[in-house]
Order: sequence, then C-alpha cells, then structure tokens
Amino acid sequence: QVQLVESGGGLVQAGGSLRLSCGAPGRTFSYATMGWFRQAPGKEREFVAAISTSGGSTYYADSVKGRFTISRDNAKNTAYLQMNSLKPEDTADYYCVASRTTAQTMTKGSDGIDYWGKGTLVTVSS
Repeated sequence: QVQLVESGGGLVQAGGSLRLSCGAPGRTFSYATMGWFRQAPGKEREFVAAISTSGGSTYYADSVKGRFTISRDNAKNTAYLQMNSLKPEDTADYYCVASRTTAQTMTKGSDGIDYWGKGTLVTVSS
C-alpha cells in the first residue's frame, strides 16, 4: 500500500517557523490534490491546507490563513507546508494526504482522501 512520508516536525517556540515535507518514495502524485490535516490531543482531525495538481489553486483553514503556505514540486514528487508565526494552538500531529478529489472539496473534510501519511508531530511552546 502506498504510504506518504512526512518530515520536518519538531519543537519550536511560539512565533517560530517550521517547514513540513511530504513525499512517496518511488511514486508520483503529480495527478493528485495534496493537502495537510492536523489533529491536536483530545480534538477532532481538521483540514489545514490543500493545493491543486498544478499548484495554481490553494486553500487554507481560517485559523492558519496568512501564516501557513502550501506548495508542491511535482518534479520532486514532494509537497510542503511552510508554517510561520506558530502559536501554541498549532500543536498537533500533522498528516499529509493525497486525493483524486479537488482541492476545494478537500476543504470540506477527509472523506474521499485516498492516501495518508503516518503524521509528524509539531509542538509549539509558549
């Protein structure tokens, strides 16, 4: 089964930055919408960001808009999530996803997601 692999999580102070990366060794996802979801302890999983196959369209949760940037490099089969001005409430496991649905559809939730990563933990200290 195809597995997406995330990297780049860690511990950072409030106001700091991290960049998450996501890829699938030996596979291409240039045909798929890519995105990020997160789940904080004791909370439901929530949508964070999505990017269309070409990278021309991006969507963000209101809570991260203006602070996070999603991008992709199809030549490297990699998606990224640049996270700036991090806040303690951004602490969560972050999951990379790939889907044949549209990026706009991905904003509505995780139904229809075809592939998931195992997650990478982001901890923001105050």
